[in-house]
Amino acid sequence: MKSADIRKKFLEFFASKGHQVVSSSPLVPGNDPTLMFTVAGMVQFKDCFLGFEKRSYTRAVTSQRCLRAGGKHNDLENVGYTARHHTFFEMLGNFSFGDYFKRDAISFAWEFLTGDAWLKLPKERLLVTVYASDDEAFDIWNKEVGVPADRIIRIGDNKGAPYASDNFWTMGDTGPCGPCTEIFYDHGPDVAGGPPGSPEEDGDRFIEIWNNVFMQFNRDESGVLHPLPKPSVDTGMGLERLSAVLQHVHSNFEIDLFVNLLKAAARETGLEYTQDQPSLKVIADHIRACSFLITDGVMPSNEGRGYVLRRIIRRAVRHGYKLGQKQSFFHKLVPDLVKEMGEAYPELKEAESRVVAALKAEEEQFAKTLENGMQVLEDALSANSTKLSGEVIFKLYDTFGFPVDMTADIGRERGVEVDLDGFEREMEAQRERARAASSFKTSANVEYAGAATAFEGYVEASVDAKVLALYKDGQAVDQLVAGDAGIVVLDNTAFYAEGGGQVGDTGEISATGGVDALFDVKDTQKIQASVFGHHGVLSRGQLSVGDSVQATIDLHRRQATARNHSATHLLHEALREVLGTHVSQKGSLVNHERTRFDFAHGQPVTAAEIAKIESIVNHVVMANYDVTASLMSFDDALKTGAMALFGEKYGDVVRVLQMGDFSTELCGGTHVHRTGDIGFFKVVSEGGVAAGVRRIEAVTGEAAVAWVQQQDMLIKEAAGLLKAPVAELTSRITQTQDNLRSLEKEIAQLKAKLASSQSGELIEKAVEVNGVKLLVAELAGADVSTLRQTMDTLKDKLGSGVVVLGTHADGKVSLIAGVTADLTGKVKAGEVVNHVAQQVGGKGGGRPDMAQAGGTQPENLAAALASVQDWLAAK
Repeated sequence: MKSADIRKKFLEFFASKGHQVVSSSPLVPGNDPTLMFTVAGMVQFKDCFLGFEKRSYTRAVTSQRCLRAGGKHNDLENVGYTARHHTFFEMLGNFSFGDYFKRDAISFAWEFLTGDAWLKLPKERLLVTVYASDDEAFDIWNKEVGVPADRIIRIGDNKGAPYASDNFWTMGDTGPCGPCTEIFYDHGPDVAGGPPGSPEEDGDRFIEIWNNVFMQFNRDESGVLHPLPKPSVDTGMGLERLSAVLQHVHSNFEIDLFVNLLKAAARETGLEYTQDQPSLKVIADHIRACSFLITDGVMPSNEGRGYVLRRIIRRAVRHGYKLGQKQSFFHKLVPDLVKEMGEAYPELKEAESRVVAALKAEEEQFAKTLENGMQVLEDALSANSTKLSGEVIFKLYDTFGFPVDMTADIGRERGVEVDLDGFEREMEAQRERARAASSFKTSANVEYAGAATAFEGYVEASVDAKVLALYKDGQAVDQLVAGDAGIVVLDNTAFYAEGGGQVGDTGEISATGGVDALFDVKDTQKIQASVFGHHGVLSRGQLSVGDSVQATIDLHRRQATARNHSATHLLHEALREVLGTHVSQKGSLVNHERTRFDFAHGQPVTAAEIAKIESIVNHVVMANYDVTASLMSFDDALKTGAMALFGEKYGDVVRVLQMGDFSTELCGGTHVHRTGDIGFFKVVSEGGVAAGVRRIEAVTGEAAVAWVQQQDMLIKEAAGLLKAPVAELTSRITQTQDNLRSLEKEIAQLKAKLASSQSGELIEKAVEVNGVKLLVAELAGADVSTLRQTMDTLKDKLGSGVVVLGTHADGKVSLIAGVTADLTGKVKAGEVVNHVAQQVGGKGGGRPDMAQAGGTQPENLAAALASVQDWLAAK
């Protein structure tokens, strides 16, 4: 049975049992900032289980895409080396929110797996596990389903603590939890491995295919389990594992879904298809994870989810390189994936071109340094076949952009010890030098006395040039060799050197005239006013002073930077038009990702003002004005009305940049040819950075479109959660807030009624001590307001007496004591409440007739309250 058919049958089966078929949520959880990715099918229902959300159904079934490659849930290092670990996988799950419980959950699972109309798995091949003390589940399996007792295994606390068991599920140290029962498939005695709970359980003979979690209890901070009022069911079954069973194979990578992807990976790496090549498995697995992450709005970056994506892409590319594929290949597997999974996940098909473009760009960026970095690694491994030093790991990370985990991965493949402690020492040394990774600006203080650099980058993306000077470790050298980090000075260049808020260009300098050398430019800085230093690494060959070279910028990056820089000029003028002419630039940073603009303004920019600023800028963009630059004297430039933006020291001749009749500024940066080239402008943030200084960050072009798409997705998701059209989202939120306030009032009224009703029952518990009526009680679930209301009512009913009440919640104790006016000369409320508070880790105080206290030891509350009678007797 094909994987697609299994997925379809699962959804159809539970739909026939009254379950709502719910679409898979994205890999980025929309309602849980505590998770980096969706790691299980229950994530999108978490608030339902916790009681924070109620849906129109109490039964649900999903096929949920999941990812475990970052944070606590991280299977990345195992992928490719085991039969069943994946970064991306599909979790088939059925859920009950206070509806059915153990009997139906077990019955449903058995019927689907063994029923003639469904999967028809042989019953004799299945065995189950239950939590050791879960007699109820055992009896259902044995007496109702008919599983023989010798095929039901009780699993106790096998992880070293109470309830720490393979068969007891917890959401955390506290909160919902409960026993679970798992179903295993027996591949037969000819496969190595023992049953669950045995010393040989890690073998491949018995494979878990279904897990029924029974959320039955709420565990408090003291570890006590309290029954939940509405027990729920959360089940999960890996589609890939089940497919392996039904297709009579032992590895998930042998199922139809992976076989086709493995064949595609073999095709693109020039190999014959085989199940014996771990690298093909890595590539086949990773194309799923990467494609769905990008589909769900994650893009490669150096932080957060984007960094996880980048790591996965680079791991796949590295395994392709290991197989001999030195050209871009990974992105070519996307159509194969769409063919396999596009029908089940139409959003993947819709995003196909975007996924291909993102993977191709990231792949090409990494490929530039991968080959040379691998050579450095191979040389190091050849020199020492038993241990990879921290210095080498650091060099790979700092110079070639190798993620440390990827280097460790290679070391593990070779059976080589990886000195991660040494790497950390190198990193700390780098921090001590106050130098960010892969930055070469520390060598800017070099001495240079040669000719100036002619800058041709306003019109050229690549120029022929000659090497005027070379530097290594801040010192002039005649030659750089492969692996050297240094600075190259050319007689002319297309590379823009950082200035005016615009970052320096990146790209490559390649030797010509028969010399084989390639210098990867990471940054461009001015050594002197007219001398450009190209900072980077010689990744191949040897480069000498006097060599002829071709200097070529990263054009895509330059164009994106130019869009952002030109938009900054338009933003500045629009700010002055909307906020006033007092607006002046206080700093800026323009790169290929966004523009950051600091300006003088005494108050936050309102949403309405931002909208107006955006409209003005985009109007100019759509007007498609010519962007022209001219050279003139500084004085003549000022007469044209041009603004000197960057606080730089200007020479006698300056460059004036004009955008139609809208903006005229002095600027030496690179820009678009027409305003329409900017494409689209969007402000993404506004805030204060210093007294009287505000900061706006904005994006343009493709980045702006991606940002808007992400926001649109979030809005639609919010609307979906509220079950409202997007146009009605605001009114629905307002309605929800009104309903919440109404419910809060209703709760307060109910608590008041509860206090009144409780007081009638409690009054009978009053005892007489030394002629004083004393009433002491613990009110479960009460808040401070309820305690106070109840105390006042009890004092009134007693007429004369002392009342002491306590409660606890979330690990905190609340106490209140009341003394009627006629007894305050004999008993002080503050004294009695402190007597109790000291025993629960707290203190308190108040008036003679009423005092409150708190504590942090709820486990001592009952004994502390019981001691009041002896305390009063001793007075």
